[in-house]
Formats: sequence, structure tokens, C-alpha cells
Amino acid sequence: MKQENHAVSTRASLIHRLKDWNDESSWRDFFNTYWKLIYGVARKAGLTDAEAQDVVQETLISVAKHMPAFKYDPTIGSFRAWLLNMTRWRITNQFRKRQPAAEHRSEGASSSGTGTVDALPDPVSVDLDAIWQAEWETNLMTAAMNNLRRRIEPQRLQIFDFYVNKEWPPEKVAERFKVSLDLVYQVKHRVTEAIRDEVSRLEREMT
Repeated sequence: MKQENHAVSTRASLIHRLKDWNDESSWRDFFNTYWKLIYGVARKAGLTDAEAQDVVQETLISVAKHMPAFKYDPTIGSFRAWLLNMTRWRITNQFRKRQPAAEHRSEGASSSGTGTVDALPDPVSVDLDAIWQAEWETNLMTAAMNNLRRRIEPQRLQIFDFYVNKEWPPEKVAERFKVSLDLVYQVKHRVTEAIRDEVSRLEREMT
């Protein structure tokens, strides 16, 4: 119960900071952490690069406008779900903007062919919830690693990368970085724990 209360307190604290438009540090952190999430979801939903960039800008502007009056209530829904809905509406708007031009172009299509408007992705049929979840997890891991790069020695992150991501044998990693085999194992364990802790912290703030 204590851990759950702490999680709610952490999330509420972050949302409280975002209520202040003049808190440039919190808004910068929010943008740096979550613009790629919004952009990635928009792209996978079928939007172009330019359209996805518009979704990012419009979503963040809308979040900023809503935050002063936003009241966090975990019994109603999560902030993450609210952010998804904000993103969903902007994605749908981008598809709607396409339709007049697509309908105009489809007038010149042959009667036996498929009109351009018929070829447009249907935002209703796109499973944004699944896309959002996948992108959320990827973005969370990326954000965690970016934060850890400011706290962990570069060589240790390289050892972890070669051992875990590149799947080098530990003996080869030890030889490559001129360190002991025991240190390679220690680095893997400690960095793994640090990643898990940082992901948990970010989840507490934005779930």
C-alpha cells in the first residue's frame, strides 16, 4: 500500500509541475521524453512525417492548454490514457484533413479503378491502443537509457551494450575493454538493475 501511495504521489507531483507554463525544465523534460512516443504512434497509424510532426505539435499545445485545469484522479483513468486520447484526436484530425483533397483527386479516377479516398487508411480501424502500448514500452526504455547515460560511466555502458545487446561472450568483452571477467558480470547486473529502477520511476510518473 505504501508503494502504491508513493506512485500516486509521484505522478501527481509531475502533473502539478506541468500546470506551471513557466516551469521550462519540466516541460522540456516532458517534451524530450514523449515527443518521440507521439510521433511514432502517428507514423505507425499511417500518417506522413509532416502530418506526424503536426500531431506532435498540436498534441503538446493541447496538453499545455488543458494542464492548468487538469485534475488527476487515478480512480477515473491514468494520465497515460488521457495523453493517448489527446494524441488519437489529433491523428483523426490529420486523416480528416486529407479527405477533401483525396475526394477531389478521386473524381478523375476511372470508374473501374479504386478512388484515392478509398485507399486512405481508416483511423477507426487502426488499433491505436496496441500501437501506443508498443511505442510506450520502447520509448520508456529509450528514456531510461538516456537518463542513465548521465549517471553511469561511458565504459560501463559500453560493456553492458557489448555483452547484453551485441551478445558478445563475456570473455571477449573482458578482453576488449581490458577488464576482469568478474567486472563484466557486475556491470551487467548493476546496469540491469539501474535500468529496471529507472523504468519503474518513469512509469510511476506517467502511468
